[in-house]
Amino acid sequence: MEATQRRSAPIQNLPEQIQVVPSGAALGAEIRGMDLSQPVPEASRELLRKAWADHLVLFWRGQNLPDESLLAAAGIFGVTKEPAARKYQVAGGYRIGGKLVPLHSHLTLISNLDENGVPVLDNGTLGSYEVVWHSDNSYVQVPPAGSMLYSVVIPVNGGGDTWFNNQYMAYDELPEDLKAAIKGKSQIHDASRNSAGVLRPTVKMPTTPEEVPGPAHPLVRVHPVTGKRALYLGRRRDWPSNYIIGMSNADSEALLDKLWAHATQNKYAWKHDWRVGDLVLWDNRCAMHYRSEVDAKQPRVLHRTVINGEAVIPG
Repeated sequence: MEATQRRSAPIQNLPEQIQVVPSGAALGAEIRGMDLSQPVPEASRELLRKAWADHLVLFWRGQNLPDESLLAAAGIFGVTKEPAARKYQVAGGYRIGGKLVPLHSHLTLISNLDENGVPVLDNGTLGSYEVVWHSDNSYVQVPPAGSMLYSVVIPVNGGGDTWFNNQYMAYDELPEDLKAAIKGKSQIHDASRNSAGVLRPTVKMPTTPEEVPGPAHPLVRVHPVTGKRALYLGRRRDWPSNYIIGMSNADSEALLDKLWAHATQNKYAWKHDWRVGDLVLWDNRCAMHYRSEVDAKQPRVLHRTVINGEAVIPG
């Protein structure tokens, strides 16, 4: 009887129950022994924040998280905010299953469903498209520190896997001539298109660099917690899009091509294979991510929130 009671006892999220299991790749670690629908004591919160700083990406399997529990889990790592993409979804009248999105104002839907709840290739947001390497919301003045994504519906062998990469390592291993070329330089981060390259609702497609909307951020940033330098490239779109300030268009494009080729090498990356109930947290200040194309005949639905960041510290 006592053994049965021990097995069925609720997880208390105590530090001694938590395991941090590194992926073995350039970044990423699984957190085991937690139920994030339950309270998390401060000692465990400190452990998780250290693990995030150490591994850049954390994930939990088998979670059951209503919206408020998801936001509470994100709150362990900072204050949540309205994701920048949400205003475009609302402006565009985006619907899923006949309902306006989303849910809570600090949540967005990452979905390939149309307004009738049917999976499609193009639903006006990311849809089922491939999502190229990028850093979330780099197109705002103060980008989020982190993003948290919770899986609700996942296609069976239908794509939608997510890769992450380590931009500390990318900077550390950057050839000296490229380090010298980018020292002190900033680029404009294009806000006109989403991470699948789709023009945002109510936004005009730029035809010249001067028309590209978005803030300037340094190509190298310093992480406020670890003090490490990381490449900060944001996203890469067909011209005219991100460009380096103070350089000719040709020189800017050539330098960005070299930086992107270096930063997205396989040796810096790790892939997460999604299951229903997965929760993934990543650090936008030092990691980028990529999503493979989704089978447009299979539904895929996840809930996302973002964590407040701070002004980008030039490196």
